[in-house]
Amino acid sequence: MNRLPPLPAPNPVNQLKGRLNRAEGKAFEDRLDEAFDYYAKTGYALIDKTPEPFKIIRRLEDTRFIGCFQKKAQPDYKGTIKGGRTVIFEAKYTSTDRIAQDRVSNAQATYLNQAEALGARCFVIVGFRSGKAYKVPWHIWRDMKEHFGHKYLTEKEMQIYEIAGSWNSLLLVLD
Repeated sequence: MNRLPPLPAPNPVNQLKGRLNRAEGKAFEDRLDEAFDYYAKTGYALIDKTPEPFKIIRRLEDTRFIGCFQKKAQPDYKGTIKGGRTVIFEAKYTSTDRIAQDRVSNAQATYLNQAEALGARCFVIVGFRSGKAYKVPWHIWRDMKEHFGHKYLTEKEMQIYEIAGSWNSLLLVLD
């Protein structure tokens, strides 16, 4: 029987950094969810989080399981603004001072290109550790190298795309 070598012991510092980054990314998505809930309640837009198709392969003890994603990720949020305009958002969070263009997968890019060709308004929403968020039009993100000279964006370069916040820190994504 072929046995795999044991996995190296996990690095506690890296585990902590990973846990922190996931928590910050989740908090960013929670802020977006609150914004889209606000727009739904006011009747301005109906925008939903796209569920990731997931398959449970094997159940373990308690509430744990082994699973896998069934197909490549689609953009995070899709919906309609009052008047019938389709909007699509891919949300990304970074704890660094820049975000690379390739954080949007090829499958997501293909979807955004097709939707934009059909008239949808498509954006990449980027959150930084500073607490600020930016709504970059898809065609700018896609052609980043032509617009900025490199395949990443810094928070400073995104200033013109900053999403305003309300008095209670609600992100005004559609304003």
